Amino acid sequence: MSAAGRHVLLVDIIDEPEATAAYEAWHAAGAVPGPIVSSIRAAGITAMDIYRSGGRLVMVMETDDTFDADAKAARDAASADVQAWEAQMDTVQRRLPWAPPGVKWVEARRIFSLAEQD
Repeated sequence: MSAAGRHVLLVDIIDEPEATAAYEAWHAAGAVPGPIVSSIRAAGITAMDIYRSGGRLVMVMETDDTFDADAKAARDAASADVQAWEAQMDTVQRRLPWAPPGVKWVEARRIFSLAEQD
């Protein structure tokens, strides 16, 4: 997953009121720690939104030409701030059953585009 474009990723969350309330509070406007936001922006991610429906989270990212998922993963692995954030998220996030080992957010494959229907 590299280069400019839109990326849609999925992960599950514990579908319990306490877990979803905590996750949403951690992601409220202004609540995400500065080093996490800086890491996202420095990776070439120009926009990111997370949606929730029950126990499923959907992340939509827009990236520029500098985005390289492998490079971001390497930088994140070396960042104590990002690792602490990910450990906090791991308390409520659950990998999808079909996720490859070591992968938390699984990229969804687009199967329909209205723009291609003309």
